[in-house]
Amino acid sequence: MNISRDEQRILHLMAQGGRIEIIRSETKTIEEARCFTRDGWLYPGFGLEMFRKLKQKKAISSSGGKPYRITQRGLILVRPQLNNR
Repeated sequence: MNISRDEQRILHLMAQGGRIEIIRSETKTIEEARCFTRDGWLYPGFGLEMFRKLKQKKAISSSGGKPYRITQRGLILVRPQLNNR
């Protein structure tokens, strides 16, 4: 399955220890999604649409109310790059 360049960037951040946190409204619908690097910096090119695409492709998941992390499927989808540690 092909994924876009922006999705690749997000998956690389998450493979290196990043996380996605969501903000819910009072009616329990998702209002906003934020992507953080492993250093705690907010990634600017991430939004609700990107979150839904990655979740639909089963590249990210959450368990126990914790932030979203990359899954095994997401690790398969991400292409290797030189800056990975």
